[in-house]
This record gives sequence, structure tokens and C-alpha cells, in this order.
Amino acid sequence: MFIMKIFEKILGYFFVVVLFLSCTFSNAQIISLQDRVQILASRNAFDFFSWISKATLVKLTQSAIGTPRYLSKQEQVSLVNENIHIIREIENTSHEIDLIYSDPNITDPATTSLELRHSLEQLNNRLDAIAPLVEAVLEMQVTDVLNDLQLTSFGQPIPWVLYHVTPLPQNLVISRRDKIGAETNYILTPISTSEATDLENSVDKKLGVSSLVVNIGGLAAYPTMIMRTTALDWLTDTIAHEWIHIYLGQRPLGNNYTTPELRTMNETTASIAGGEIGKLVLQRYYPELSSTGSEQLELISHKTQLILDEFDYRAEMHTTRVRVDTLLEQGKIQEAEEYMEQRRKVFWDHGYPIRKLNQAYFAFHGSYADTPGGAAGEDPVGPAVRALRAKSPSLKSFLERISTMTTFKELQEAIKDIQ
Repeated sequence: MFIMKIFEKILGYFFVVVLFLSCTFSNAQIISLQDRVQILASRNAFDFFSWISKATLVKLTQSAIGTPRYLSKQEQVSLVNENIHIIREIENTSHEIDLIYSDPNITDPATTSLELRHSLEQLNNRLDAIAPLVEAVLEMQVTDVLNDLQLTSFGQPIPWVLYHVTPLPQNLVISRRDKIGAETNYILTPISTSEATDLENSVDKKLGVSSLVVNIGGLAAYPTMIMRTTALDWLTDTIAHEWIHIYLGQRPLGNNYTTPELRTMNETTASIAGGEIGKLVLQRYYPELSSTGSEQLELISHKTQLILDEFDYRAEMHTTRVRVDTLLEQGKIQEAEEYMEQRRKVFWDHGYPIRKLNQAYFAFHGSYADTPGGAAGEDPVGPAVRALRAKSPSLKSFLERISTMTTFKELQEAIKDIQ
């Protein structure tokens, strides 16, 4: 009897193996779109494990340096401002060196640029020395604002606010051709424009989709990835934006980043919350950057551009998206794609260089719908998220409510309930 039972188990395992092999080598159509994209793009895959390991080591080093709380508020602000000044100097010095090497009248660019290159080395050394502490300062400042907003437990956000400034990967975005919407994406190690174009062409041809390799400003790994910048308002916004993704990732909405509607709900929520938190950080620690004066200056600049050019980028992009959606709803895919290429040339003529304007472009840029118009077109998801925030008494209540949702229908019903 014992031997018979062993034989029965072996026979059972045999059939399981046979079934597994038959599934493995059966029709490739059962492979998911994500798997098929991975097969085509895997040689350019970003190595998350190595990056996270190195970034974690940096964070441990920051802890060894000491907490920025020992610095006065003015010392913290001065350190962050010095960091921004150094980055700006690095960019300017690098540009001057590039000009020297590009000047046909300079026969010995190495000698001519020697002093500048020495200055650049000193600037980079100083930046390397203070960057870890600057990151710790901004993490603490964002944490203090999160605590004010009651988005912490016992004074600490879960997880902690941890970010690292780093060269960022790129994102391969995939959309259907007959309907705009991010079906999947794949994170790539940075590649050249020609390599990106070749990859897009390969994916489009073999999978019958619309694809686009896009640059990103941040990524919600942990620690989160942030691009180097001199724009402190953008930096504080992005630190908070990526932390919100980590916050949502512990809840139903963030765990269901699966459909175009849910992607837009996630990204718009993070954009709204990140913007609010970032502004509060500026108001508390950098009031000279958060005054309405800068907003008025931006408005004046925008109006001046409209007077000079009479070309409103957001309005024109909104018009383009709406027309494309209409054509696709009518099944006119080829006509929609030809129209997008015509419009791309229009944007180029008005000073907006867009490498490729296709369904994937709108799928990616349209998911950030915290501001009306633009690439989102008439997609109802973004306005619904904005409506819920407008009707919520606080950012905390907004996040607590939307983070529990797993469908766009739940969001629509929540807006009706508040009315």
C-alpha cells in the first residue's frame, strides 16, 4: 500500500510536469502584453536591485553624518540654497566648456578650458560633500509638513520620506492604437534617442501597439528617485509626489495601478497632493519662493508669450487630444495617426519640439490631470479626482477616501455622495 501511494504521487507529479510543459510551449498568444514587452526590451532593463542597494547605502551614510535637526532653520535653508547655487554653477560652467570645445576658432580647447575644468571639479566635489545632508534636510522638512497635515503616525510618515537625487531611468509606455490608455510600461536604463526610436519601432511592429520612450522626473522606488534640479519648488513637489505613490502603494488604489482609469487616478492624486505639500514646504521654510509674486510673474510671462505668439500650448494640446479621441472612436486609426503627425509639426513650428506625438504620448502625459486641459483632453477621470479634492475638507480626508478605491465608478459615486 505504501509503495502504491508513492507510485501514485510520482504519477501525479509526472502529469503536473507534462501539463506545465504543455502550457509553457503552447500558443504564444496567452503571454501577457507585459511579458511580450519585456521580451523585446529586456536588454535595456533598468537594474532596480543595484540602484536600491546603492541608494540605501547612501541613506545609511546620511544617518552616520548626523541629523539635520541639529542645524538651525537658517542653516538648513542656507545649505539647500548653496546646493541649488552649486548646481546652477555646474550647469553654467559645463555649458562654457562645451562652447569652447565647439568653437572652431579655438585650436587648443583643452588648454583654453583648463581653468574652467578645474572650477568644475571643485564644484562637483563640494556638491558631493553636501548633497547627502541636503537630501536629509529636505526629507525632514517634507516630514514636518506631513506631520502638520496629520499624514504621519506618532510624528513619522510610514514609510519614512527617503529620496535620492540620481540620473533617472526612462519609461517605455505602451498604449493600444485604437484607444488611448497606458496598457503597460517598462522601465529602461537610459538609452540614446536613436536607440529609443528603434525600440519603439520594433515594439509597434511586433505587438501592434503605440509605444513611446519618455523621460521622467521622479520614480517611486524606495528610496524614491529624483532628478537633479535648480528648481526648489519643483523639487519639493516631486519629493512629496513620489512619497504619495509610496503611501498609496500600501492601500487599494496604489495596489491597483492596472487600468488607464486607475493610472490616472493614481497620478492625478499624487500630483494634487504633491503640489499642495510642496507649496507648504516652501511657505514654511522658503517663503521668498512661495510668494504670489512668483505666480504673478509666471502669469505675466505666459500672457506675454500669448501676445507674441498667440499659441496656447495647453489649449492646442487639448484640442489635439479631443480630435484624436473622436477619430479613434470612429475607428479611423490611420487618420488619427496622420493627424497627430500633422499636429506635431504645428507644435514644432511654434517652438515646442515633440519627438513623437502618438497614442502612447497622450496615455502618459494625459494621466497627470491635476490641471484642466492639455494632453488629458476630455478624459473624465482627472476632473473627477479634482472634484473630490475640492469637496474634501482636508488633504488627509481626500487621500484617505480615494486611496480605498479600486474602480473609477467608486470615485464617481463618492462625488455624488458629497453633493
